[in-house]
This record gives sequence, structure tokens and C-alpha cells, in this order.
Amino acid sequence: MRYCLSDPHGCYGLFCRLLEKIRFGGGDTLYVLGDAVDKGPESVRLAKLLLSMPEAVYVAGNHEYDFIKYYQGLMRAARDYDKVLEQLRAYFTDGALLDWDTVDALEGLPYFAEGTDWIGVHAGLPLLEDGTLLPPGQASIEQLVYDRRFKDADVLPRGCKCVLYGHTPVRYLTGRDEILFYPRRGENNGGGMSAFCKVHLDMMSAKSGVMGCVCLDTCRCFYVSDAR
Repeated sequence: MRYCLSDPHGCYGLFCRLLEKIRFGGGDTLYVLGDAVDKGPESVRLAKLLLSMPEAVYVAGNHEYDFIKYYQGLMRAARDYDKVLEQLRAYFTDGALLDWDTVDALEGLPYFAEGTDWIGVHAGLPLLEDGTLLPPGQASIEQLVYDRRFKDADVLPRGCKCVLYGHTPVRYLTGRDEILFYPRRGENNGGGMSAFCKVHLDMMSAKSGVMGCVCLDTCRCFYVSDAR
């Protein structure tokens, strides 16, 4: 099975519990749409786990992008690279776990993932005048990781693949920590993810204590919570 989540934000324990809940194993694939780092207590530990999982596709969000911009700025001014690593370790709560291999891997993360009927991106994609999406390969990194407009209920891409995204907590729109689906209206679709024009995934895990993912094959959602 294929699963997708966004914004786990250093919640290593919740993430591991979610893997147990879905019985993630051989043959499965997990897409994580950015912001695995910051806010929660175990950013580096979670990032290192994701980077070590051959069955995980880790897409950069704005928090990974901001870290990489900070790193690149330090490197441009550096005379002592050991000092750079010390500064980078101070960036995260569990920064003592950070090493150069992890920094290099974060710098090399993709900014979107794509399947036959879906696109996964951290924040969203711009809409063209005809209501279709700008292809992700043509969007700037800033559009892919920072865009807040895409979350709005009136932004409904037409005739395109379903877009899975996070970046803004769903609770700010609905008051609930539940994955939000936007069904297509007035368009033919083949069911599955094709039945939706977009799916909003950010559970605000570091504050809500809730983490969820969607199965891309069945459209079923799974949740774990600190409260249960």
C-alpha cells in the first residue's frame, strides 16, 4: 500500500505509532510531504529515520528549506567547517544527533512527488487562468513550500491530478484535527484519489498530539493521538 502524510514536525514517537497502526512493512511506500523538522522535540531523529527508510519518499517543506538556506549562508561565510556543524546542531532541540551526511541528504531532498493520479507537495501549486495547475516542475521552490493560498476552500483545481499538501493546520479551517478532502464536482473521475481535487493533511501534530495519514490506494485515513 501507499500512504501519505505531512508536517510530522519532530514527533518521532507519534510517527512510529502511526507506522505500527498501518502495519507499514515490505512492499509499502510512505510519502512525507515536508516539515519533519522543527517544533517537536526530535527533529533530527525523525529526519534520520525517514532518510534511512528506502520505502519512504521525503519531500522538503518550508522548515527543511529554511534550514538549508541557513546552512548555505553559513557555508558562504565559513572559514572553519567544524564551527558550521556546531551552529547547525544548535538549530534543533536534538541537534547533537546531526551529522554532515544528514545535512547533505536534507539539502538533496525533492520538492514534490507524483503518481499517476496525484501530486504531493508541501504547500500547494499555483492555478493557471483556466483553473488547471501549474506543473510542479515549473513552479518555484518558494511556491511549493510557502504558498498559503492553496489551502483556501475556493481554490479547486480542475482537470488535474489530485494534490496532497500540508503546511497550514487543517484545524484552522475546520476546528478539527482530521484530514480534509475536497471532492471533484461536475467532473468525470475514475474513483480513488481521482475523486478529489485536493487533500489537506496537516494535523498540527507538535501541538495537537494527533498524526494522520491517508492510504493512496483506498482513500482510508488512519490516526494516532497522544490522548489514546
